[in-house]
This record gives sequence, C-alpha cells and structure tokens, in this order.
Amino acid sequence: MQPTFDTLTFSDGYAASARWWLPDAPRGAVLYFHGIESHGGWYEGSGSFLAEHGYAVLMPDRRGSGRNTQARGHADSPQRLLADGAELIAALQRRLGATRVHLVGVSWGGKFAVALAVADPRPVASLSLIAPGLFPHIDVSMADKLRIGAALLGHRTRPFPLPIHDAGMFTTNPARRAFIESDPLRLRAATASFLLASRRLDRTAARLPMSAWSGGLHLVLAGRDRIIDNEPTRKFVRRMPTPRRRISEFPEASHTLEFEPDPVPFWQRLVDELDAFQREDAR
Repeated sequence: MQPTFDTLTFSDGYAASARWWLPDAPRGAVLYFHGIESHGGWYEGSGSFLAEHGYAVLMPDRRGSGRNTQARGHADSPQRLLADGAELIAALQRRLGATRVHLVGVSWGGKFAVALAVADPRPVASLSLIAPGLFPHIDVSMADKLRIGAALLGHRTRPFPLPIHDAGMFTTNPARRAFIESDPLRLRAATASFLLASRRLDRTAARLPMSAWSGGLHLVLAGRDRIIDNEPTRKFVRRMPTPRRRISEFPEASHTLEFEPDPVPFWQRLVDELDAFQREDAR
C-alpha cells in the first residue's frame, strides 16, 4: 500500500510534510517517528507493511527535516517539539476517531516517543522503540559542545554538523548505503537550539520508569548496532514496572533494521507485538 502525502500545520504556523497510510476499517492507529538524520522516506516499507496488516499510520517528517525546507535542522525548544508530537497525536485521533494511539520511534524518534509518553501518558497505548536513541555510542565532539554552548548565547540558529558521517553506521547493505550517501533530504546539520532541545528531551525520556505511563513496550535491538549502546538500553527497559514489555533482538542486523536485505522478519515482529498489545487492551 502506497502512502498519501499531506501537510499538517502546527499551532505556531509551521507546515510539516507527512505520509498517511489509511487502510479500510483500520484496527489500530500508529504514529511513526523517524531518526535525527533520516525522514519518513526511509521507512515507507514499515508504513506499508503496517497498513497491509490493518494499521492506519501517520508518519510525519519532523520540523526542519526531510521534505520540510523551512528552518532546516531547527527547533526553538523541547516544549515546541513535544507540542508538535501532541498535535500529531491529536490529528491521528481526529482522523480515525481513536482514543489512544501506538507510538513507533526509530533511533532519535524512539527517544522522542518516550519523552512524549512521559509528558502526557494518556493517549499513548504502546511504545515500539526501534534501536532507540536513549544511550547512544555517538555524540558531538567536546569541541563542538563548547561551540554550541557559545552559540546558545546569541546565535541559537547556527548549524552544527551531526555526528554520524559514515553511512555504514546505519547499514552494511551496499544499496542502502548508497541511498543514504546520496539522499538529498538527509539532515546533516542541526542548530544549537535543536541540539539543546534534544539534550533536554534526554532528561524527560529518562523519567519513563518513574512516570505514570503504563502501556505496552516493545524494544527492538540490532545486534551489530554501532550507533546505540544496547546493554544500558536493555537495562532501562527492564526497569519498567509494567510486565507488558518485550525485547526483540536481531543479532546480525545493523542499526537501521529497515535497510536489512530482508526486513520482513523485523516488520512482522513489529506487527505481532502491536497485535498483542491490541488484544491485551481489549480485555
């Protein structure tokens, strides 16, 4: 199933590109967040697979990313990003008449999904965290951290390069590496303001085990991930007081499971766990 494209306007007037997959009589609603450098175009396979298995999917390009050319790599604050997320949840609820939605987040998008559930747990039915950026191996250099700190004093929109330069860190699939390297929509820099907002979202996300959120949680890890540190990520999820948590591991996979030579087992696991959460919520 192919997506349809839409423009969603946030409360501050920012117009963001988004993809929708709307199957007939959907049995669940999914809001899918991409990573820091990527965009929805990287994950259309997931969106299509979910839709073919009965899930309506909204997959936005984050403000300043992907097809969004305005204010590239910029966000004013973590509050603005969280407001965007809340407004996307509301858009999905309105479109489908849904009360609660499933959040799926890849890498940075996984961290963002967690922060969103902490900020307002009520509409979040479950979290599917795909190699989430909660404990990254990769960070900006100390020199850049100092420059970012200086820029925050008066040049908040100054861009800084993002730290993942080698497409091979995302995937070892040659065709997909070539795609990443030549992708004109890939985000390669972010502003000092965005990077500070992202750091503050780390603090929000870290509160998940102590928060009021209690939905189903599915963690997906890639065994050969060079971007995310898997062990502290596992420990974080195991701290969750809910028994409704699962961990799926793909030992031979690289960070971007979407780009594995055969992503179907990953997609199927994602659907299987969403189905399980749906059944549990229906009891």
